[in-house]
Amino acid sequence: MAEKIEDELQLAPVSNPSTNNVSANNRATETSAREARGVLRAVDQATLSGELNAKVVEMPFRDGEAFQKGDLLVRFDCSAYQAQFAASQAAMRAAQQELSQNRQLAEMKSVGRNAVAVAEARLAQATAESQVYQIQTNRCRVVAPFSGQVVSRKIQVSEYVGQGMPLLEIVDNRHLEINVLVPSRWLASLKPKQTFTFIPDETGVPLQAEVLRIGARIDESSQTLTLIGRVLKPDNSLLAGMSGSARFTGQP
Repeated sequence: MAEKIEDELQLAPVSNPSTNNVSANNRATETSAREARGVLRAVDQATLSGELNAKVVEMPFRDGEAFQKGDLLVRFDCSAYQAQFAASQAAMRAAQQELSQNRQLAEMKSVGRNAVAVAEARLAQATAESQVYQIQTNRCRVVAPFSGQVVSRKIQVSEYVGQGMPLLEIVDNRHLEINVLVPSRWLASLKPKQTFTFIPDETGVPLQAEVLRIGARIDESSQTLTLIGRVLKPDNSLLAGMSGSARFTGQP
């Protein structure tokens, strides 16, 4: 019996202290390596484009200046469009008058129903043309879709711009999100409302943040996915485009 126990002890694997130390070090490194790069991106940002072929006559805000939602950002010289709109309004009034007269004459059997139908068609055409010119005149002013700041002006006053040409880039730095690229193996341990620390390179000040959303797709080549978070207590020092390190606690 004693010989059998001795044989089992000899066959049992011997624990290697150095191997255990290496494994522990690897786990510690893996835990401490829960760090990924991230960048601040504005929720509201846009490059505004012109919808007319016209000359720029006014741009009240310069690069870096703040504006409020609804403020005038760009105004075009629309004298030609405004004249066309006025002419279309006059044509619409004339068509309305013609239709009214023909309806009265039709009641007295002085004109046929065909004359009334033609007058109705002319009024519809004049109304549609007036609406087109009104839309064009409304595009003579570009107003701010949200409150923010001017990033850069793509054109200047007195320049002639074409339809679809970029006018200026704007951003709202009050509402920022953190886009972090994390390894896909972290997916099981990440969840919305989870807190982490974000340290912008530009300030070096640690900021408490939380996970808002987790990307819906893993990149096949890099085996990473995007995590979107937000700073819990943002301040005026944060700007869109700042990059930094996102640090997570716990095992991946």
